[in-house]
Amino acid sequence: MTPRVSVVVPTYNEGDAIISCLDRLLDAITLPCEVLVVYDTEDDTTRAPTEKYAVEDSRVVPTLNTYGRGPARAIRYGIDHATADVVVVTMADGSDDPTQVDQLARLVERGVAIAVASRYMKGGRQIGAPFVKSAFSRWAGRSLYWFARVGTHDATSSFKAYDRTFVQNVGIDSDAGFEIAIELVAKARRHRLPVAEIPTIWLERTSGASNFRMWKWMPRYLHWYAYAFGPRKR
Repeated sequence: MTPRVSVVVPTYNEGDAIISCLDRLLDAITLPCEVLVVYDTEDDTTRAPTEKYAVEDSRVVPTLNTYGRGPARAIRYGIDHATADVVVVTMADGSDDPTQVDQLARLVERGVAIAVASRYMKGGRQIGAPFVKSAFSRWAGRSLYWFARVGTHDATSSFKAYDRTFVQNVGIDSDAGFEIAIELVAKARRHRLPVAEIPTIWLERTSGASNFRMWKWMPRYLHWYAYAFGPRKR
């Protein structure tokens, strides 16, 4: 069955924790789907349990990223190798709500370039995030919404659905961290393409260590933040 949605899950040494992530996703998604679990190296601890899972469920696609290390390249590799017209990016740490994958995908099928699971719109919440990280993303999201008119209160959210053709047309320049999320929202705004959002409840991961490197990636976030305010393209 041809997938209606490709789910890209960038991972880094998740080990057996990937099993519960896949259980939640495949239990929640009702649309025909594939789930690309993307890891950077053959010795990543995510690989073995993912390959074992894929033997039992063909919707799971173990995917070795050959674009280089880091979440931005892993996400780009996953999108480039997806087969569905709609791609949802979600994390392996349990922070995102897998029951919203269908809703996000259907918004893209209706014609938006990006559908965002928003922590900062009415009805959304962020529970357990470090204060500085939360304050920065909230400030960035709300200021971009009100002043750059990007169409979402939460441009930095990684939990989004994308029109794959849109991503192919505008390209991905990010090469390090999760700044890819704000890059594509900024490009949609500059290209006059619609962005929609739904409220979500985001939970801080309860096991394992976060791979988010705020201070290391901050200059890249600020680059795309400024880019969003540029002139619209014809």
